[in-house]
Amino acid sequence: MTRVLVVDDDPVQLRLTAEVANRAGFKPLTATGGEQALSILRDDRNIGAMILDLVMPDLDGMAVMEAMRREGLTTPVIIQTANASLETVISAMRQGAADYFVKPVSPERLVISLRNAMKLDALEAAIRAEHARKTGTFTANDMIAKAASMARVISLCTKAAKSPIPVLIEGETGVGKELVARIIQGTSERAGKPFITVNCGAIPPNLVESVLFGHKKGAFTGAIADQMGKFAEAHNGTLFLDEVGELPLDTQVKLLRVLQEGEIEPVGATRPERVNVRVISATNRRLLNLAKSGAFREDLYYRLNVFPIYVPPLRERGEDIAALVSMFIARFSAEAGKRILGISPIALDLLTSYDWPGNVRQLENAVYRAIVLCDGAFLETVDFPQIVAQSGGREQAVRAIEAVAVPSAPTHIDVASALPRNHHHEQPVPQDRFLDTSGEIAALAEIERAAIVFAIDHYGGRMSRVARALGIGRSTLYRKLHEYGLAEELISDAA
Repeated sequence: MTRVLVVDDDPVQLRLTAEVANRAGFKPLTATGGEQALSILRDDRNIGAMILDLVMPDLDGMAVMEAMRREGLTTPVIIQTANASLETVISAMRQGAADYFVKPVSPERLVISLRNAMKLDALEAAIRAEHARKTGTFTANDMIAKAASMARVISLCTKAAKSPIPVLIEGETGVGKELVARIIQGTSERAGKPFITVNCGAIPPNLVESVLFGHKKGAFTGAIADQMGKFAEAHNGTLFLDEVGELPLDTQVKLLRVLQEGEIEPVGATRPERVNVRVISATNRRLLNLAKSGAFREDLYYRLNVFPIYVPPLRERGEDIAALVSMFIARFSAEAGKRILGISPIALDLLTSYDWPGNVRQLENAVYRAIVLCDGAFLETVDFPQIVAQSGGREQAVRAIEAVAVPSAPTHIDVASALPRNHHHEQPVPQDRFLDTSGEIAALAEIERAAIVFAIDHYGGRMSRVARALGIGRSTLYRKLHEYGLAEELISDAA
């Protein structure tokens, strides 16, 4: 739940504003003065937004915003005051306020202002992270990694940054191994220096040596000029070898020499060249298993695996999903030119409970697709049809497997009994819609499911009309569609 800091010296106004934020789904924190507000912001950099009163006895709102700018506190600020003068508005906006309103304000206006401010903050954070990535100053603060399982990763990155020790980053595809490597570089003495990325699995085997070490003019057919290799490009900086397990064995020998001697020998060169490069490797397979099978040199494995870091998959860091989704919504809605304010609670529950075999990269693509599909202000469950279908399909498959009777021991052919014949007797038609085929009262869930199916058919699949007719909210309707296995049927019909 996103936290909102409400700052006001009037206890009545403070309580009313906090209650509006609470009813809108935020977790309000309160402060009665500017100094207290600054203290809270310094201790907690993850507050989503701040509603700030301009006139306070100890430290007024303008002074609070000036202190925030001086100390690098980037929490979005929404100003509220009883003074509606134009000079006050201009001064507040110049100090960096995201929005401004005059007391008393309607709850709807306040909630919209909060959501817009948080969306703007998420977009600015994405822009800052992208700028840091391009300038080589990416740090742990630029990566969404608040889950407990990521604490060890960040700790190891901090320790690895203090020395040029070779680092091996292991993890599934799409978990963010490159970002971890950039954190190591961005917090080391090589921050701001070149960060060169090489996907070892995407280079043709006959060109690997030339790409990594370079070549001289005339070294082979087509070498019409000297070509600088990736090691030379990364001189005084960092070289990130992604999917290092895909390197050919003959190239592995030369890579081992580079790591040991700090020298490269371009193809066709007569003498080696000295390079100063920090090497960080990454793989989505266990290099130890490759070394045992002979697909990877064992001596190179021990040279690369001096300081291993394992990045957990997204399914083990579910606490980060909400923040990742917010960041993706802000970024992609801006790119698509759509006004998406957020995601509904039931849709977020769907994403949080999903396994994400493709990890963060798959989540990113799913949110992008949902934004393109979405017609409302919030992403709903129906905007994630593939996730709904895959989640429902697995659950139904598990239920079907569990329902099949499995014999405890093999049955010999001589003692096997004949399968019961399927006699097509007509089932008695129940005399009342609340009775099942045996004449007993049907279960409440069956009655409710039948009512939902009837309502969807009656109103032609218009979910808003169905929800109103049944007297429930849309989020409750979508949850019941999942419970009764109707969501997948609707998606299949729509397809």
